[in-house]
Amino acid sequence: MIFIAIVMGCILGAVIGIYAPMVPYTYSGYLAIAIIAALDSVFGGIASTLNKQFDLKVFVSGFFGNAILSMLLTYLGQKLNVDIYLAAIVVFVGRMFNNLAIIRRYYLQKWSNHKKKEAVEKVEQ
Repeated sequence: MIFIAIVMGCILGAVIGIYAPMVPYTYSGYLAIAIIAALDSVFGGIASTLNKQFDLKVFVSGFFGNAILSMLLTYLGQKLNVDIYLAAIVVFVGRMFNNLAIIRRYYLQKWSNHKKKEAVEKVEQ
């Protein structure tokens, strides 16, 4: 079910991307940091789903809250002439790698258990 949603989202994003106007250079930094923050929330949502701790309210509030906060940090940094957005990038990318590691370990453990089960069934025959 989740894979169907992912595929549909990718197709929808590609179609919208083809027909969407170009983002002006002035706003590209805001969009980039918002996308990184949103991806952090998506990976966190997938990891919490695998751990059976997913809460939609937490996901949605984190998705929009992280994106808005990161854009505000970028705006503040531009006004102060300091690259504050780099701190947000370091934090969000670090969390994305941690969540990706959780997802990877889950599927490696699942695959390993499946192989062990197949080996036991083969020995019993």
